[in-house]
Amino acid sequence: MECPIARAVDEIGEGWCLLVLREAFKGARCFAEFEERLGIPPSTLTRRLGGLCDRGILQRRSYQSRPPRDEYELTEKGAELLPVLLLLGEWGNRWLAPDGALIVPVEPRTGARLEPVLVDRATSKPIRAGTVGLRAGPGASKQLRTSLRAPLRLAHAPGATSAPASDLEP
Repeated sequence: MECPIARAVDEIGEGWCLLVLREAFKGARCFAEFEERLGIPPSTLTRRLGGLCDRGILQRRSYQSRPPRDEYELTEKGAELLPVLLLLGEWGNRWLAPDGALIVPVEPRTGARLEPVLVDRATSKPIRAGTVGLRAGPGASKQLRTSLRAPLRLAHAPGATSAPASDLEP
């Protein structure tokens, strides 16, 4: 499918995979640690760990030969998913935790609350609904380039008036 969101969801979007990644970020390395923390059936965990390794998100490393034991570490590709997971957690705290945030990110040395947001690297402006458009990238097919000749504005912010994509900030 010619959509980076669909490709990303296909790569890591299954629920157990996201939870395995969460535990890897929290320090789990061995099969038994993942199994204990997640309460996941061993056969399901084996498949999820194998799939994440096959896709280059985790890497398997042998740490014992008798009996054979492996540990799993995040790769650079996997480590770059941290902001995605943190933003997903922030969304969950905002919309799915009516009694208040369940777990919050903090600065490890000071304990000060962090508030993850997605910003544009060039301008440092927050990216929000109604401020983003899409256009075809260099790897797009001819069909996609044709359909996205002009930027396509993504969801307008609630309460915002409709504006053409040409009004998007560069």
